Amino acid sequence: MENTVLSSEFNSSPELVKKLYQYGITKTYQEGDIILDENSSIRSIPIVMKGMMKVIRTEEDGREILLHYIKAGESCIMSFLGGMHNEKSIVKAEVEEDTEILFLPVDKVSLFIKEYPEWLDYIFRLYHKRFEELLDIINAIAFKKVDERLVNLLQKKSELSNSNTIIITHEQLANELGTARVVVSRLLKQLEEEGKLKLGRNKIQLLF
Repeated sequence: MENTVLSSEFNSSPELVKKLYQYGITKTYQEGDIILDENSSIRSIPIVMKGMMKVIRTEEDGREILLHYIKAGESCIMSFLGGMHNEKSIVKAEVEEDTEILFLPVDKVSLFIKEYPEWLDYIFRLYHKRFEELLDIINAIAFKKVDERLVNLLQKKSELSNSNTIIITHEQLANELGTARVVVSRLLKQLEEEGKLKLGRNKIQLLF
């Protein structure tokens, strides 16, 4: 069955869409599943058909920080670069919500670059977007306080899920922000007292 996401991304090349289905393998995953772990070999490139993944970087002390989300129609640029150069993954990709993914074998990436200009343009657009997101992270860490970063993250999650209610734990938020759970809990309580959100069991309802 043709996926409208791929058709939309490559509307000028139905042949490329056909090739992606021909060589790719589609799999479904549930929230919390790890698609790619750090130091893992990259044998295929994931393209999200529906749902969403998040890409995380883990430090030696075990702390994590959220780098970006991968939405329907997008792929992991880290996988492209690592796969093409036969390198290990330097990030972890985790399913944020129930997701369907098309896995394209690494050897087809270079082949498609030669045969389809639309494929190369797709990679460049992803690279540009991820580079801008990386700059945003650097700017946030360098110049913004944790409370500002927390509010921005909650707003982004709300926009991505199209809901004012976010299902998440304080520890998960802390991991994505690269800070301590106690800090996040204190800030969330403060925001609740200010009437900006309402806390529940493993969920947060935004009121702003």
